[in-house]
Amino acid sequence: MKRFSFSLQLLLGLVAGLVLGFIARIGEVTWLTTTLTEIGSIFVQLLKLAVPPLVFTAVIVSVAGLRNVVGAARLAGKTLMWFLITALIAVAIGLGLGLLLNPGQGVTISTSGAKAPDLDGAGTWIDFLTGIVPTNIVTAFTELNVLQIVFLGIVLGAAAVAIGEKAEPFLAFSRSVLDLVQKALWWVIRLAPIGTAGLIGKSVASYGWDLLAPLGKLTAGVYIGCLLVLLVSYPLLLALVAKVNPITFYRNTWPAIELAFFSRSSVGTMPLTQRVTVDRLGVDRDYAAFAVPFGATTKMDGCASIYPAIAAIFVAQVFAVPLGVGDYLLIAFVSVIGSAATAGLTGAVVMLTLTLSTLGLPLEGVGLLLAIDPILDMIRTATNVAGQMVVPVLVGKTEGRLDEEVFNAPPQPLEEPPAVPVAAPAPAPA
Repeated sequence: MKRFSFSLQLLLGLVAGLVLGFIARIGEVTWLTTTLTEIGSIFVQLLKLAVPPLVFTAVIVSVAGLRNVVGAARLAGKTLMWFLITALIAVAIGLGLGLLLNPGQGVTISTSGAKAPDLDGAGTWIDFLTGIVPTNIVTAFTELNVLQIVFLGIVLGAAAVAIGEKAEPFLAFSRSVLDLVQKALWWVIRLAPIGTAGLIGKSVASYGWDLLAPLGKLTAGVYIGCLLVLLVSYPLLLALVAKVNPITFYRNTWPAIELAFFSRSSVGTMPLTQRVTVDRLGVDRDYAAFAVPFGATTKMDGCASIYPAIAAIFVAQVFAVPLGVGDYLLIAFVSVIGSAATAGLTGAVVMLTLTLSTLGLPLEGVGLLLAIDPILDMIRTATNVAGQMVVPVLVGKTEGRLDEEVFNAPPQPLEEPPAVPVAAPAPAPA
C-alpha cells in the first residue's frame, strides 16, 4: 500500500465501501452491514480516544510557546473575527438558497409521527453561555467536550507562563505526552482507508438513496450551499485576502477534507487537520496548535450556518409558519453566534434545535430530518473542516505566520509521522 499515496488509499477505501455497501443492501446481507458498521464505529472511536490528551497538551504547549511572541492576543482576536465573517457569508448563502428553492413547499411527509429530539435540555442559550466552563474537570474529558478541554488547556498554559521556571517540569511532561499521542495517533490515521470503507459502506447499506426523494430540495440545497462555500467563498478569500492559490490549498488539504466527508466528525479529523495545516499549508506550529482545536469546536460553516438556515425555512414551510425579515436576521444571528452551543454535543441536531427554538418553530421538525441526517452530514463536515484550515491561512498570511515556500511546495507525503517535534519554548526572563 505504500506505493499508493494516502489520498489514493482513501479513494480506494471509498470504492470498496460503495461496492460492499451495495452488495449488503441489494443482497440484504445482514452480517456484512453489521461488519461495515462496526469497522466504521471502531475507527471513529479510535480517533476520538486520542483527542482529549492531544488537544489538552497541544493547547498547553502552544500557549506556553506564545509567551515570548508579540501579538498573541491579536492572533486570537483575528482568528475569532474571521470565524464570524466566514460564518456570516455561509449563512447568507444558506438563506439565499432556502428562499430560492423553497425546500418545504409541496412536501407531503406526514408530521403526525414526528417527535422533538430528546437532548436533555441541550441546544438552548444556557448551553451556549455555560458550555465553555466545565462543571467537572473529569467530565470534560470523559464526555469529550473539546471546547472545555481547550479552556482548561488555555488556563493551565497561562498559569505555567505566569509562574515561570517552576512550570518547566510540567511543560516538559506535556511536550512528552504530546509527542507520544501524535505518534500513536498516526498509527490510527494510517487505518483511514479501512475506516472509510466501513463508514461509507454502512451509509450505503443502511440508507441508500431512498430517503432523498421526498426531501430532494432540502438535500440539494444543503449540498449546493456547501459547494458554493467550498468552491466560491473560500477560494475568493484565499485569493483576495491571503493572496495564495486556492487550487494549491485544496491540493494540500484534500486528505483532511476527504477524511472529514467519510468520518462525519470534525473532532475525529482534527489530528489530520492540524498536521496538514502545519506541514502542508505552512502555518506557524504554535498558532495552529491553538487555532485548529478551537476551530474544531466552534468553526462549523456546514453544520451551524448553511444547514440550520435552509432547514429552518424547510420546517417553517412544512408547518405553514410564515417567516419575516426579522426571522431571517435572527437565523443569521443564531448561526454566527450560537455555534459554540454545539461544542461536545450532537453537532447539527443541537444547532438546528437551537435555531428552531429561538424562532418559535416546532421542534418536531428536527425529527423529520433525522432520517437523512447522515447523508447531509458528510458534506457539512467536509465544509466545517475546510473552513477550519482556511482561517489559519488567512490569519497566518496577514500576520506573517505563513511559510509560503511550504504552502507552494509539492505536498509532503503523509505516510510517516512528522519528523520535527514541537520545539520547547525558551525560559521566560526573570
